[in-house]
Amino acid sequence: MAIGDIHGDLTALRGALRLAGAIDSDDRWIGKDLTVVQTGDQVDRGDQDREVLDVLERLEASAKAAGGAVHVLIGNHELMNARFDFRYVTRKSFASFDDFSSSASKLAGHVPDAELGRASAFMPGASYALKLSRHLTVALVGDSLFAHAGVQPAHVDYGLDRINREASAFLAGKIRELPAVLSAESGPVWMRDYGSPEVGEATCEAVGRVLAQVGAKRLIVGHTVQEHGISSACQERLFRIDVGLSAFYGAKAPQVLEVTAGGARILDAAKPGKSRDSALHSSP
Repeated sequence: MAIGDIHGDLTALRGALRLAGAIDSDDRWIGKDLTVVQTGDQVDRGDQDREVLDVLERLEASAKAAGGAVHVLIGNHELMNARFDFRYVTRKSFASFDDFSSSASKLAGHVPDAELGRASAFMPGASYALKLSRHLTVALVGDSLFAHAGVQPAHVDYGLDRINREASAFLAGKIRELPAVLSAESGPVWMRDYGSPEVGEATCEAVGRVLAQVGAKRLIVGHTVQEHGISSACQERLFRIDVGLSAFYGAKAPQVLEVTAGGARILDAAKPGKSRDSALHSSP
């Protein structure tokens, strides 16, 4: 099961996980051998990003114990927070990290007082940054390749394992600067090439090259909100699953992408008991 951007909305996360058959009404893992991939951007825009991070962390452990798995990817907003780019943080979300303020003395004078707790939690090497450092930026799960924004042939040439190592090292405070591949607009957490409603032949060719290089059947990404729900492109070699789950984008029913040996299909909470083939063929 693949779930897109959460952006600080615990209700949206719960709704998506329940739709996926991962948790019950008490947030207990019931997925058994189910695998869930969340494609990054757990934080910002909403008031409950700390709760979202904590719930996902607990579910990672309980899913593993039950024989399943929860893979949480790093998105651009997680890296932004580690760089003290808090422009999308709500007042309530700042306040939820106030208990870290007492350990923020070395940050005093570098960030506003109201931001000290959050900065102390997300500073590379600090508590929440270390939690994030254990996550991947790009993940190959079964025959699907996952990234927050996308993977280009140049990223494969650079090394997907290298990208994962460098993102982790930055968040863990082992390297001081975020490598250019992770801060560039063309990087795997920032690029927009794959989110456009119209995806051209050259872009689909790039997707095909990436999939051939890593031995995957499809690339699944979030990052760019799909106004009409989960969409596919490039003859179902590319899936875009950011549907604006967070209340920040308005009240929307959750959608998740189910991937099985037989292919992919969309589960839609607005149509309970039904699923639909993901073949939307919106582009070549």
